[in-house]
Amino acid sequence: MSVAPIFSFAGQEFRMLADRALFWPRHRVLIVADLHLEKASWYAASGQHLPPYDSHDTLDRLARLVAETDARAVWCLGDSFHDRDAARRIAPAVAARLHCLAAATRLLWIAGNHDGLSGGAWGGDIADEHVVDGIVFRHQSWPDETRSEISGHFHPKLRTNVRGRHLSRPCFVGDAQRLILPAFGSLTGGIAVDHAVIAENFSSVYQAMLVAGGRRLCFPCPGRPCDDATASRPLRRGAASEGVR
Repeated sequence: MSVAPIFSFAGQEFRMLADRALFWPRHRVLIVADLHLEKASWYAASGQHLPPYDSHDTLDRLARLVAETDARAVWCLGDSFHDRDAARRIAPAVAARLHCLAAATRLLWIAGNHDGLSGGAWGGDIADEHVVDGIVFRHQSWPDETRSEISGHFHPKLRTNVRGRHLSRPCFVGDAQRLILPAFGSLTGGIAVDHAVIAENFSSVYQAMLVAGGRRLCFPCPGRPCDDATASRPLRRGAASEGVR
């Protein structure tokens, strides 16, 4: 794990990891979003054969971060599996790794629009959303949310030029109230940080953020009002759970 800068959000200190994850030292929680496990096998089932190693690679990186941060809990903010039928295709070795992860950490699966609440099949707890220290953790940002919020779903990606070089990287996006995580999965694409579907979650200027050289680099993006019919449709609101699991 590279040097992870500390930054403040909602009155709490977090570490932003270059490996597309967030660590909350106070609770020793590693937070990731959009693993999209078994995406390659989903493509293969539709006749587009890809090397079936994406789930192992994603879990390799996750296991490394758990060890390096000494995390006692892992929260997965939705779309942990690419679809709701992943259990029928998952390789026994991948399933065994998920069981081991659930046994070694307090594993929380948040429902996503791809996977629903299917994650608990391999152990751990499942929930529509989770609230700790006044921060709500869910899959997709709610434009009308008044609490501080951390979510995933949009796979934000920064495309810009830095010192004459083109840069294209998964990134975090956020402002003082909302933080959207990059997709953690190895076989995931991305949406430009200034695309309307991301911008409409912020009423004013927000930041695209990534970690490089041990520093958190910020790139301002103009926000857009969330008052038109094209605003992103959030998942249904479910019962929140309070406290660290």
